[in-house]
Amino acid sequence: MIASVFEKANVQQKKGQGRQTNGGFAQDPFEFYRQSSSKYDIPTMLMALSAVVMKADGKVLKAELDYVKQFFSQQLGNQFSSRHLQVLKQFLDSDNIPLNEICTDIRNRMPSEVRVQLVHYLFGIAKADGNVAESEMTSIQNIAKLLGVSQQEFVSLKNMFYRDVNSDYRILGVESDASNDEVKKAYRKMAITHHPDKVASMGEEYQKGAQEKFMKIQEAYENIKKTRGFK
Repeated sequence: MIASVFEKANVQQKKGQGRQTNGGFAQDPFEFYRQSSSKYDIPTMLMALSAVVMKADGKVLKAELDYVKQFFSQQLGNQFSSRHLQVLKQFLDSDNIPLNEICTDIRNRMPSEVRVQLVHYLFGIAKADGNVAESEMTSIQNIAKLLGVSQQEFVSLKNMFYRDVNSDYRILGVESDASNDEVKKAYRKMAITHHPDKVASMGEEYQKGAQEKFMKIQEAYENIKKTRGFK
């Protein structure tokens, strides 16, 4: 599904190439998004979200840029070009990213499991330098809310990247005082909901993210089982 969306985006990009000037883009990112990208241009939408997280802590690091480049290289293959990086720079240089409109577009066009994977991807950007700053966490939480990702899903993802003593429970969506049966039930529900087969038709990086999330769910469950001593 996501590959199909990217293909539509590529067609739209080709149609919009005549609007470029001197190899660059419109000065106002809001107008660039509205006029040049169109609502079908998924790569531009994701570049915008990436930029919001990358500059949330006031600095853009090479590790973050490399993470973004790897993701888009996997998604677009040989269609990935310097133009995509120019789009990213346009958003990085601006304080006027139309975040609400972009998130509304994505929310209307992508199913919930894809939107959850997008939030997972954004956490990956924030964690690329080995640490998720509070400002990055706040930005991702805001994006998740705008994308319609539930608070429980967000907390589960957050605790895969930003851990404390109760993270294993939060990954499964239960409290630390939940009974063993409640833990087992929560694990089964999460395992079914987030099984990698749910995104089997998506790009390689999305599948990788889904597999990582699934493994974190299994790991959290095994940690709780070991701590409590049940099978």
